[in-house]
Amino acid sequence: MSPGVSTPVREASVRSRRTSKPCPSSHCATEFSLREARQIVGDLFEPRPLIYWTDFLVSFAVGLACYAMVRRVESLPLAAILFAISVLTLYRAALFIHELAHLRAKSLQGFRMAWNLLYGIPFVVPSFLYTTHWSHHVRKNYATQADGEYLPLGSEPAGNILWYLAQSFIIPVLAIVRFLVLTPLAWCSPGLRRWVQQHASSMIIDPTYLRPLPTRVELRGWRLQEAAVFVYLAGATALLVAGRLPLTFLAQAYATAVCAILLNAVRTLVAHRYLHHGEEVTFLEQMLDSLNFPNWPLVSGLWAPVGLRFHALHHLFPSLPYHSLAEAHRRLMAHLPADSPYRQTESLGLWSSLRTLWRNARACHPATARGR
Repeated sequence: MSPGVSTPVREASVRSRRTSKPCPSSHCATEFSLREARQIVGDLFEPRPLIYWTDFLVSFAVGLACYAMVRRVESLPLAAILFAISVLTLYRAALFIHELAHLRAKSLQGFRMAWNLLYGIPFVVPSFLYTTHWSHHVRKNYATQADGEYLPLGSEPAGNILWYLAQSFIIPVLAIVRFLVLTPLAWCSPGLRRWVQQHASSMIIDPTYLRPLPTRVELRGWRLQEAAVFVYLAGATALLVAGRLPLTFLAQAYATAVCAILLNAVRTLVAHRYLHHGEEVTFLEQMLDSLNFPNWPLVSGLWAPVGLRFHALHHLFPSLPYHSLAEAHRRLMAHLPADSPYRQTESLGLWSSLRTLWRNARACHPATARGR
């Protein structure tokens, strides 16, 4: 099992307790049977290697092929279509990093290494950057300072939402600086190494998050991945300086990265309601602060691929493989009681949830909103 949810799947029910209420209401319910939900989906927890390998490799191959063709076609509309396909498919391939964070160490032999070699290293997102994701699922950590993947965006000034999206334009540059410049410097300086490990080694949305220092075993994996990314970037830089890689390649790489990161940022904005302010929440409140997008699967599967459109369900059962989430949601909606709190996790759609997040932020800070 993944270390995800700290609350065991046990008998009876999970009861919510009221915490200091964020603005607006956190939609808390009174009772939810975790045991009943587990029984409904109990046969869906085994990952299917063929689906993982096929999905990732096809997405990766299509993305690379379209990426390579963008600068070779003469038709601007065709180039735009190829660019869009490359962004969406490479974005899908990237989000398998989320599955890696939840897969058992011995599951899918070779998949983690293959993902890092084909995607993580050349695209400067080695998998160690996301191994802190488990903390986001621990009940005592969720929405607190120990959770780097949560900000109270639904109850802070609405401008913070725009600022969060704007960071997508500088993240590619920061990633290159982290691995091309800071990595070799950190090898030589223990003080800088500690700072880099805590402040610049996590895929998070809270810039104040401090990552726990790695263990010796973890550090060995870190250093291998860091070294591989550094060598890759150093080689690419040498080719650019020597004129072997055109600047248009660099411009396209930056544009592709920004579009994928921005798309993921939008997805992240609707993964939760973001109404909590650092208080410890119950497991039920964590689920109800998260959202599912079961409607329009072809469209929602583009902006929230690899099962991430079922984010509330993922928080309910973090070890459910992504290919089982749609079926699990269908079963839960069919068999859970009509008044089950789980039904409150369904969203009408992306734009509906974005509007709700924006309205919530403005409602909590009307003076700021009027000032705009």
